Amino acid sequence: MTPRPACRCCLRRGSTSRPRWRPPVRCPPPARSPRWRPSSLRRVRALQYAEPGGPLTLVDLPDPEPPVHGAVLAVEATGLCRSDVHAWAGHDPDVVVGAHAGPGGGAATHVPGHELAGRVVAVGAGVDASWLGRRATTPFVHACGSCPECAAGDGQVCRDQTQPGFTTQGSWADQVVVRHADVNLVEVPDDVDGGAAALLGCRFATAYRGLVQRAQLRPGERVLVVGCGGVGLSAVVVAAALGAEVVAADVDERALARAVELGASATVRTAGLSPAEVADAVRAAGGGAGPAVSVDAVGRPGALDACLLSLARRGRHVQIGLVASEPVVEVSRVVSHELALLGSHGMDARSYPELMALVTSGRLRPQDLVARWLPLEDAAGIEALVRAMDGGTAPVGVTMIRP
Repeated sequence: MTPRPACRCCLRRGSTSRPRWRPPVRCPPPARSPRWRPSSLRRVRALQYAEPGGPLTLVDLPDPEPPVHGAVLAVEATGLCRSDVHAWAGHDPDVVVGAHAGPGGGAATHVPGHELAGRVVAVGAGVDASWLGRRATTPFVHACGSCPECAAGDGQVCRDQTQPGFTTQGSWADQVVVRHADVNLVEVPDDVDGGAAALLGCRFATAYRGLVQRAQLRPGERVLVVGCGGVGLSAVVVAAALGAEVVAADVDERALARAVELGASATVRTAGLSPAEVADAVRAAGGGAGPAVSVDAVGRPGALDACLLSLARRGRHVQIGLVASEPVVEVSRVVSHELALLGSHGMDARSYPELMALVTSGRLRPQDLVARWLPLEDAAGIEALVRAMDGGTAPVGVTMIRP
């Protein structure tokens, strides 16, 4: 009789006979599809907080498993964005944490981070296994891929969206889960800087779509950018690269100096000025004419008014900055000047190839916005920057976190 095949744990090397009895040994799992990944005792590091405005703590968490239709990325770079600060401070209704969590939703702790780039290390069932090992970024809005908005190519306003760092655990960690991976992963060439790739997830993509796809910016037009933080400076870089004339406005002289370095041709310091006075200064910087396009990248009181008062007739305004309270819009001016008010909320993954082409060609250099890198383990340093941004005293430029 031919002996029944046995695994290598049960037979001595080279033996074909039935082995002598041994205590039961747990055999390794059988070979499976690359989509499968065994449970691991390895832990991943993450920064989390347990209450709004609370301290950031570096913790060890279980190695994440990819959900069905999802993937896991080993994070190479992740951004510290003002939206992360709003959520940490308790101003984002999507982030319910600590004592505020309950049967209606929320979690005991929360990991921030929504701008990310990394390498795919695991994929779940239903995901193309060829993603394994490839570099990728992802829009901060993870679209479902099946709702009417997604079917129309507008995943950035998906009705069933999730958002890492807001509705799910984020990328201030060694690894992060990407849901509906085949819909949301965007391949990143190996020669693209990690910081640049991460910035494409939120600030750069939001500015690009707002100017190019929403406002239909044309070369030679004048653009006003109010607020020279991360997304505002991204708008400056995008507009200048596309041949527009950029007027940058901010309260901080350092931010304005950085805007000039990145391509702004004129600046307006808004400290102490009313919206009407800001508009007068903007028109003066343009030789008396208002800009064709304006961008509110900060959401501070008076910023929207300054933009609408500055615009030329039939101008287009792009609202990116989130406001703490609903502003009063001068509707009569919107009507009489035929102004267009447009929102920009990220960009669908299918729209990324044209943006990535500008990056790989060197026309756009998102990495030029990065002012500093902090290691993930520097919880105290990252928390200090978060508190500074919340208090309006943040340093100029973009901060990136490296796990």
